[in-house]
Amino acid sequence: MDFRYDERTVELQQRLLAFMDECVYPAEPVAAAQLRASDDIWARPAVMAELKAEARRRGLWNLFFVDQHGLPNAEHGAGLTNLQYAPLAEITGRSPYLAPEALNCAAPDTGNMEVLAEFGTPEQQKRWLTPLLEGEIRSAFCMTEPEVASSDAANIATRIERDGDSYVVNGRKWWSSGAMSPECEILVVMGRTDPDAEKHRQQSMILVPRDTPGVDVRRGMEVFGYTDGAHGGHAEIVFTDARVPASNLIAGEGLGFAIAQARLGPGRIHHCMRLIGMAERAVELMCRRVVSRTAFGKPLAEQGVIQEWIAESRVRIEQLRLLVLKTAWLMDTVGNKGAHTEIQSIKIATPAAVEWIIDKAIQAHGAGGVSQDYPLAQLWTAARTLRFADGPDEVHKRSLARRELKPYLA
Repeated sequence: MDFRYDERTVELQQRLLAFMDECVYPAEPVAAAQLRASDDIWARPAVMAELKAEARRRGLWNLFFVDQHGLPNAEHGAGLTNLQYAPLAEITGRSPYLAPEALNCAAPDTGNMEVLAEFGTPEQQKRWLTPLLEGEIRSAFCMTEPEVASSDAANIATRIERDGDSYVVNGRKWWSSGAMSPECEILVVMGRTDPDAEKHRQQSMILVPRDTPGVDVRRGMEVFGYTDGAHGGHAEIVFTDARVPASNLIAGEGLGFAIAQARLGPGRIHHCMRLIGMAERAVELMCRRVVSRTAFGKPLAEQGVIQEWIAESRVRIEQLRLLVLKTAWLMDTVGNKGAHTEIQSIKIATPAAVEWIIDKAIQAHGAGGVSQDYPLAQLWTAARTLRFADGPDEVHKRSLARRELKPYLA
């Protein structure tokens, strides 16, 4: 086995690390000040436009996206494999509220772009995918609902009903990622088109412009008190007789569940890649802190419990990175279905381990760790939230266990 990154990846790593040092980290306090001064808590900081322009100028744009569809009039990214993109996404995870968006590599847009690229019609791609790739608009993904256990996607109750040349959408969504962004123009909505069909053929996905009559964005959903603006904010949305052309349906009736599974696979590995970067930054901050503070007559760095936290953090990071890279390699070589076990494994292991690492970094910082003076509280929030996002731990464990048991139950 050769654990070295190829030349293309190394070259992009160097450019991205320089971008982080020269642009992103200095922008963090600027962005925080701009958000505090804004009357709109859901607005993105003005410095983001500068970061996007600079990232694009440096060729660090749409790195996640592999264009296999011949799309017109857009920069289609660097044509990277998952294995090449993994260490780059890790770097952006060190500043998850600025860096991914600056590179046009932020959720939910990445997943929505992949859906449109794989399943969208040429007209849908021209109308929505091209401006998303260009960074001109943002999008939202509307799947989760407050009235049902949405960890089972078959429970989704929102109705998408055919009426002549249109579909009419009725239902209530929440945690609709991206919908609070002022730049959000299109909603990808999952709902039922045929309640009487086989369980996994009842759902469909449809494109609903945000300004469609009958779309009511009720409120933004806060995450442990944060707006989670990097994902465009999460919204509660009520659809009341929201009518869109039948041509807005994605792929066809009954394919919503399959599209969701195709969408969430890459999304899960992207999240895990970035989580490793969050963990690396937490360890760096922890080490800097403990060598600069003295308690009970000696530096914190010499306290045995602190050394145990640091050592355990390093072990966990290295384990996670190897598993994520293996998963990326499998996705490139045998496809998402062939990497199903590994995708579920990283989704179970990474958020929980990174949550633990960030928690120890917070503890090492004392009261400062939970304050706005350090990024740790917000990083912890991101890690903890990802134990729900794209499927809770328990659902993935259930599925993984059943896969392991299957040969013994035959």
